Amino acid sequence: MSPQQAKFTRFDESDSNDWQIIDDHFQSYRNGVTDRVLEHLLRLKGDNHGYPVDRYTHCLQTATRALRDGADEEMVVCALLHDIGDDLAPDNHADIAAGILEPFVDPLNTWMIRHHELFQGYHYRHFYGLDRHARDDFRDHPAYERTVYFCDQWDQVSFDPDYDTLPLEYFRPMLERVLSRTPFAAEPSG
Repeated sequence: MSPQQAKFTRFDESDSNDWQIIDDHFQSYRNGVTDRVLEHLLRLKGDNHGYPVDRYTHCLQTATRALRDGADEEMVVCALLHDIGDDLAPDNHADIAAGILEPFVDPLNTWMIRHHELFQGYHYRHFYGLDRHARDDFRDHPAYERTVYFCDQWDQVSFDPDYDTLPLEYFRPMLERVLSRTPFAAEPSG
């Protein structure tokens, strides 16, 4: 027997029962978000693009460094997922990560993740003939300092194959707690 489905073929023909069925399915699907996010993070294994470690290890290492530096759980999860969009959108991977995190984290942390690539560029943009100080255009933004710290202390130093990196299993409970929060701007599904 297939799961119950709404009866309409157009939204303007729907009724409250249809939307209750849809919402029940949505809530069930939403409960599996941690597993789907972790599956996607695992896709970064073996993907090193010439870096000393693969993107998966880099994410784990960034989260490990954040944790060991005393970051709160939300920030550690941001560190873990900051590059999750690399395989889908290499030219704007930060937007993918920010989009995943946005419903569940402080808007300043979302901004940090969305802008981390530009801020990270302080350490390499000049090798491409670009302005390494481009991040300074955002000096007055309330998330400026946290983004500089994230990039300088955790992200740009997390390419060390010899670093004692914590395994993914260590971070799973944190990820589950953050991704199970009620979204900040909770709206009905659909």
